[in-house]
Amino acid sequence: MPVTPTYPGVYIEELTSSVRTITGVSTSVTAFVGYTQHGPVNTPVTLTSFADFERRFGGLSQASPLSYSVQQFFLNGGSIAVVVRLAPGAGGATADFGDSFTVTATEPGTAGDSLRVAVDPAVAEGTFDLRVFDTGGRIRETYRGVTLDTIEQAVNATSAVVRVQVAAEPAEPDPSGTVSGAITGEPPDVTGKDFEATVTATGGGENKKTIRLYDDAAQKPKSLAELAVLLERKLRTADPGDPGFAAARVTVVGDRLHILPGSPDSEITLIGPAASTLKLQDHSAPASTPLSGGADGTPPQEGDFVGSAADKSGLYALADVPDLNLLVIPELATLGDPVTVMAQANRLCEDRRAFFIADTPASWTSLDAARAGLGAFDSVRNDHAALYFPHIRQTDPLTGQLREFPPSGAIAGIYAATDTARGVWKAPAGTEAGLTGVRALTVPLTDPENGLINPLGLNALRSFPVIGPVVWGARTLAGADATPSQWKYVPVRRLALFLEESLYRGTKWVVFEPNDEPLWGQIRLNVGAFLHTLFLQGAFQGTSARAAYFVKCDKTTTTQDDVNRGVVNIVVGFAPLKPAEFVVIQIEQITGQIDV
Repeated sequence: MPVTPTYPGVYIEELTSSVRTITGVSTSVTAFVGYTQHGPVNTPVTLTSFADFERRFGGLSQASPLSYSVQQFFLNGGSIAVVVRLAPGAGGATADFGDSFTVTATEPGTAGDSLRVAVDPAVAEGTFDLRVFDTGGRIRETYRGVTLDTIEQAVNATSAVVRVQVAAEPAEPDPSGTVSGAITGEPPDVTGKDFEATVTATGGGENKKTIRLYDDAAQKPKSLAELAVLLERKLRTADPGDPGFAAARVTVVGDRLHILPGSPDSEITLIGPAASTLKLQDHSAPASTPLSGGADGTPPQEGDFVGSAADKSGLYALADVPDLNLLVIPELATLGDPVTVMAQANRLCEDRRAFFIADTPASWTSLDAARAGLGAFDSVRNDHAALYFPHIRQTDPLTGQLREFPPSGAIAGIYAATDTARGVWKAPAGTEAGLTGVRALTVPLTDPENGLINPLGLNALRSFPVIGPVVWGARTLAGADATPSQWKYVPVRRLALFLEESLYRGTKWVVFEPNDEPLWGQIRLNVGAFLHTLFLQGAFQGTSARAAYFVKCDKTTTTQDDVNRGVVNIVVGFAPLKPAEFVVIQIEQITGQIDV
């Protein structure tokens, strides 16, 4: 910052550098949109491994082509996936606490049926503790000292598994478990008196045990805390083989005892002379209340994929995802009208500078079917999409049998692996683009058969001896020979998208800067440095920087009228590397010459 000299000497000023580094954006963050049995609906979830998918969406399911596509994506080199679950008709499991409140699972589906909720009495009047746990007894969340006025805010603002809605005129909730009446002073004397403890499992039988706390008045507890310790010990030793007894808990809450069985799905009741004297029969309820009624929903149809911009549903759920490079919709292969969904997917990719990897219909079980059906996609031919044929055969881990799958997930993994190893300018195809885990292809293709669909912009999957199944095409849907396009090839289109997004983000600093030659010079410097780095990495055609790219930002691109309107124009050109799609080897025989 500038300094004000006041004394003779040396002053140091730090000057702002004119270099503003432009960083290349990601190229292989892949969005998967479709049906899963578990997980949040119409909510993008970022995953970095298939283990993440198993935790959030329940893993593989035969009803979910998306689940297999995500597995194939990571198996073939993918690193970051964004999953959007579509499940029309899905509903969250609920538990109704009478006139107090209702607890609903955050994520729709039958997975919510595995949750249980307990309401424990607290010391302060009008407060209680809320515990959420699964059927295995593992506590997921605990909210202590909440009231009917605070429970919605406390739970809904932080809970990952449930939501609470308080009734219009709520009443205090009944506590879970067994709660004694108020005991003030020393506990009553129950010398030689018995009581019957019964543990009743939900949907199961009863286990009754007769218990005596003590036979000698000298053993009588002097306080409520001592009584709690003694009662807990007697319950746990009544039947060590029954978790309901063996893990029973007795705690002191104010002037009352709170008794819970060891199993969250069971209830413990205490009756008899001793129980009556100690007021242990006042209130008895199950240890927890299960959530029920969850519904997994049904596979989405065309309208569910198209979604709504207002609700941010379907493909619109990806609107707020900051990084989106590839799009996969595995169920496109089985939809009755895939063209409608493809049209929406193409628009999304155009708006977000992304690329759509599309699957051919599952009904294309032969080369003739593919050639005949390709005409239906003429209206959605787009340079932001590529179509691959045929489908792949893999072993289904759930059954151990070979099964057919759409290939888009595996191909997206190939895209990601190629970007990492070679760069986005390398075609994700060739002998290096092997499909890991693929046992066979549904329609084996020969070279002449491949030659029938390649000029139509339909990329082939091929299988070669020793090499195995590979991606053997790199054309966009706009890359048919009959419709010449500068975006004929996948790597050229994706390199341009990479440059556009990187420059879009890397030049935001230009906004509101003084619009004159000093600014234009900085722009040329920074954009040129970015492009030169890519040139050195082999991203462009040409042996010199001048032949590979150019950056213009001066009076020839930005006129005085542009300046007056607040516009600065930057012209960037690059020479793309196009894949060697056809390799022609010419062989000539050299005959011997005879000198005379």
